[in-house]
Amino acid sequence: MTEARPGVDRRTADGRPEFPVRPDGDRRHTAADLRRIGINPDFWYPVAVSRRVAKQRTFAAVFAGERIVLYRGRSGRVYALEDRCAHRQVPLSMGVVEGEVLRCCYHAWAYRGNGRISQIPYLPKGCERPPRGVASYPVREAYGLVFVFPGDPEKAESAPFPVLPQYASPSHRTMTFSRTVRCHYSFMHENLLDMNHQFLHRGVLGRIKPELLGYESGPRFVEARYLFVPAGGRKDRGAGLLSAEGLGGKQTPDVVTIRTEYPYQTLQDVPEGADLPAFSLWAAYVPEDAEQRTNHAYGLLMIAKPPIPGAIQLAWPFIRRFTERVFAQDRMAVEAEQRAWDEQGADRNNEVFPLILDVRDVLRSNGIPLDGDTSATFAPTDRRQQ
Repeated sequence: MTEARPGVDRRTADGRPEFPVRPDGDRRHTAADLRRIGINPDFWYPVAVSRRVAKQRTFAAVFAGERIVLYRGRSGRVYALEDRCAHRQVPLSMGVVEGEVLRCCYHAWAYRGNGRISQIPYLPKGCERPPRGVASYPVREAYGLVFVFPGDPEKAESAPFPVLPQYASPSHRTMTFSRTVRCHYSFMHENLLDMNHQFLHRGVLGRIKPELLGYESGPRFVEARYLFVPAGGRKDRGAGLLSAEGLGGKQTPDVVTIRTEYPYQTLQDVPEGADLPAFSLWAAYVPEDAEQRTNHAYGLLMIAKPPIPGAIQLAWPFIRRFTERVFAQDRMAVEAEQRAWDEQGADRNNEVFPLILDVRDVLRSNGIPLDGDTSATFAPTDRRQQ
């Protein structure tokens, strides 16, 4: 477990969190602009929902401006290759899957799942094949998603992979989200961690007051705990809908834990004495373009089934509508933040919340500066097979 930063969870005499004095002073005008920091490719990232990668079909994916073709062979295994034929650079996603081989639509060059050239149909006798094929990427399929490892392939085996026991639990049901959001991935982390923006959702959630109970942070994580208190003593309309307690069980105050563990983010509501969360969200924000001004948000919302048989099926359309409305409002806000950055050419906001300053440090220190040079974050030619 990563060691927590000392002092961040201290309390005042009335029990409220006491934020420590920052040893480095005000970082808003001295630190590198986070929106110019690229995501670290040496992690597992989802690039597609599994059901969209059909057997014997291709699927065009992308990571930080690099085109990736996914294809599922006859065996059901998914492969990931650079989406450019080594011959004339035509997208391989336009090609044809034959067994476990992908054939380019243009001149029928065929590639194995490791990127090596399997066949050039018209290659004259005595002529050698090109020495290189195309880049290939390690692939893992889990939780209804296809993950690729876009960084150094030698690091793939030791890289952390999300562990979500509630996904396979018969006591939970999962809702999958896959949406493009036109903003830098860091805005997404800040939005979920900073629950002070609940005023934005007043029309969906009702008037609730999030109270920060405390937080801790380390080199690769920030974790915050909030208590959600209905304003004016009225029960909020939203959070209870996502739990078994809100679908026929005992009503208790909502204490929610939100954690950025680079590069992923989680939100959980674990009732006292329970082994698994009443509801939890796992999310990854995957840059699409080379400048990383657009990301694809993948989310898994796992909800505990209530004790009333069939209640979750009846409530599911309402839960979907509720979560979609909340997400739409968040997307509106973070895309507006990105437009402001684009218009001003820099980050001009005045952040005062220590929790957000800490998560910015985590994202900044674990990421890779872009500086207009995407080769620092992605080098597919180094991965091509002989």
